Amino acid sequence: MATEQTAPPDIPTEVTQAEDRPDAAVVRDALGVGVAVGLSGFAFGVTSAGSGLGLLQTCALSLLVFTGASQFALVGALAAGGNPFTAAAGAFFLGVRNAFYGLRLSQLLALPGAVRPFAAQWVIDETTAVTLAQPTRRAARIGFTVTGLTLYVLWNLTTLAGALGARALGDTDAWGLDAASPAVFLALLAPMLTSATERITAALAVLLVLGLLPVLPAGAPVLVAALAAPAVLFLKGRDRHPAVEGDVPHTARPHAITDPGRSDTTGNSPKGQAR
Repeated sequence: MATEQTAPPDIPTEVTQAEDRPDAAVVRDALGVGVAVGLSGFAFGVTSAGSGLGLLQTCALSLLVFTGASQFALVGALAAGGNPFTAAAGAFFLGVRNAFYGLRLSQLLALPGAVRPFAAQWVIDETTAVTLAQPTRRAARIGFTVTGLTLYVLWNLTTLAGALGARALGDTDAWGLDAASPAVFLALLAPMLTSATERITAALAVLLVLGLLPVLPAGAPVLVAALAAPAVLFLKGRDRHPAVEGDVPHTARPHAITDPGRSDTTGNSPKGQAR
């Protein structure tokens, strides 16, 4: 008769990890990200005004859209003379990634239902990065709230300042401010590309954008670059099912021939193997 196994005592992980990660440290890191990225809203305000959008239109984008990459994609495509519908489509598909962030953060934060519609506005790259770096739910909630609030306020204030100061700067293209937000986005994204699949997907997306810029209208290369992810996943799936039987690991072969009188490497009888 099998002996009954006694479950190990519950470890107060929440308390232990919270002591390792004080609230002050979480707030400090969240403020650092919020301030650093929030100041780049000035670049968006200048770029948006230089592309021909009015003050109200520029401020409305930051208030309602509030995702830097999508905003820059929209005004960049408009500034290049792209079709407004193509520009809007490119911005939309860039913003779709936030919906996937929300699926992960909703489980991690477990916010009350009444708060979720307001918190959804803050689900962006920066808040996701800060939240996922926290060891406990309490720390995750603090990181998300502080980052979201700081970034939202600063982004909108600096957007207003940039739009108002665009005339004083003169030729906005000469300043290269439109590259500020994408540079910040890449700086946050690069450390998250830890696997070979993620790096290959990012590299393929970059190559698609650079190769199609001279060919397709403004805003369209971003849409095509989104195909990099399913293409890499498809190729990776094919590699898992090679045509040559010799390439299949022994443990992956469902019909491996085994001597009836012997047990397998795990010590189990062949009759007990799953088919």
